Amino acid sequence: MSSFFRHTALPLSGLVLLSGCIDVPHPFSNPGKEAQRLAANAPPSRLDIPVPAESQLSADNARLWAKDVAAELLQQTIPAMAQPARPGDWWLKMRADVRGDQIVPVYMVMTPKNEVRATQEGAPLSAQLWAAADPATLSLAAQDAAPKVASVLTGIQAADMEKDPHSLKHRAARVYFKGVKGAPGDGDISLSRAFAASFRDTSDTLQNSKENADYSVATTVKLSPGPAGTTGHPQQHIEIVWRVLDKAGKEAGAATQIHDIEAHSLDKYWGDVAVVAAQEAAGAVRQIIDRYSGRENAPLPPPDESVKGKKKNGKH
Repeated sequence: MSSFFRHTALPLSGLVLLSGCIDVPHPFSNPGKEAQRLAANAPPSRLDIPVPAESQLSADNARLWAKDVAAELLQQTIPAMAQPARPGDWWLKMRADVRGDQIVPVYMVMTPKNEVRATQEGAPLSAQLWAAADPATLSLAAQDAAPKVASVLTGIQAADMEKDPHSLKHRAARVYFKGVKGAPGDGDISLSRAFAASFRDTSDTLQNSKENADYSVATTVKLSPGPAGTTGHPQQHIEIVWRVLDKAGKEAGAATQIHDIEAHSLDKYWGDVAVVAAQEAAGAVRQIIDRYSGRENAPLPPPDESVKGKKKNGKH
């Protein structure tokens, strides 16, 4: 068994996951024409945030609150825009409820039909501070709101996927493997074969064509001079990057395996090294697809039908 196997067989948790988008939900990523046809009421690629009319603030400060919330949602990778709600858009209705000596911000995710899809409350704030409308206070409220609204949107996306029989919640992802480039010795071939074999153990499907593929995987290997080594033997630094792209060619995430090896130990045959590296990579690729697609997210329960009619108060 090679020294690389003994010393660099990184567990999945030891992979360097280049986040790209793997650890951030994408409730508003554009699903493409086919998905739009199958789930016509899915959230679009923009969330409008109009100036709230019931904010307990002046018009200028209410506008600032809307802008702050939009900015914080952008940090959550949700393309929110502080603007009036447009026909066909999902939007966020905000208000501030007075409860004793406190203000409770309320955020309602509205469908294009102006129906309340979900409601989230922000952390209570001092009514006195809210009335003063200090920019720091409004910013704090926005920071509190963003992850809560993002979580709701993720649940909405998951609920839409649950209803769509063609979504990745109900079928295996089709993955086009482009192969491996840059490895010394037989690495390109050995890693490719080992990855194809390892990926068969996942619930997704590997294919040799990009046609109808949901994702593609491209792998590169780079070698560079490493440290001298503890016993005076020269070493090399090896980096294997498994990059996952979605159907549109956008990076969904990447997993990187990094280690120092005995110099030229992989110049000919990779053997068990290829098997171990590929097994870890197959699990990492599956994890990236799970996170990016959102197929493992819990669906948001449908709104209560008895209350739904009362909440069609989203006129703007």
